[in-house]
Amino acid sequence: MIKFVTDSSCDNFRYQDTDLAVAPLKIYTADREFIDTPELDVHEMLDYLLSFSGRSYTACPSAESWLNAFDGGDEIYVVTMTSHLSGTYNSACVARDMYLEAHPEAKICIVDTLTTGPEMRLIVEKIIEWRLTGRSFEEISSEIGSYIASTRLFFAFKSLHNFAQNGRVNKAIALLIEKLNIRITGTASEDGDIKPMHKCRGEKSSLERVFTDIKEAGFHGGKLRICHIENEALALQLSDKVRALYPDADIQVYPAGALCSYYGERGGIIIGCEC
Repeated sequence: MIKFVTDSSCDNFRYQDTDLAVAPLKIYTADREFIDTPELDVHEMLDYLLSFSGRSYTACPSAESWLNAFDGGDEIYVVTMTSHLSGTYNSACVARDMYLEAHPEAKICIVDTLTTGPEMRLIVEKIIEWRLTGRSFEEISSEIGSYIASTRLFFAFKSLHNFAQNGRVNKAIALLIEKLNIRITGTASEDGDIKPMHKCRGEKSSLERVFTDIKEAGFHGGKLRICHIENEALALQLSDKVRALYPDADIQVYPAGALCSYYGERGGIIIGCEC
């Protein structure tokens, strides 16, 4: 059986009626646990975190969670979020070794995307597309790196609070953004880290900045995915701007899951595109 597996930072989705097995990440506080599944009420989670004064943090899927996702597969494609911000990739590798001990005939390709969210979604889509059109396990395993090099991730956030309290960005920078009430735009670095680039006053300015970054990165009207954290209006404005310049672009807009909502925070958008 062929299985396509990802972690939940990919924002649980279906592609060409293909079911994905998903290993969920978790968000914790001292009082509560949120498991990133489609059943989770992300709006309620964001409300709770806004009112919670203590520390919150995230946890990658356990090896057992990955093993459950692998179950029954003999040709398995696993796509994980960046190893530079999470132990998710390493956990998947531990599960792979355990699975191969019990199923030595299985083939498992694990992809460290060095990104997350919508860019990761593009990578999953490409692997599924290639496999359904007849490419072999060996071809996909050797070629997926080249595709990843042709994609980018951008974002526009109102806050970096949760990134800062989890050690992903400098706390002083996050505090300055909050005090000045500005938006931060940026990208995923080549190493898979968060890379703030521009400080913007207001949504309109951040929208223009992201649109410019997408064009300058080399977007030529291919696939573009936009997830939003309770800000569909901004996501649709960006979609409209892109489509006005590239009318044949393949664009999808959708709400973020729990993990991307936790780090993007309410009002943010995250964009993945082919360049």
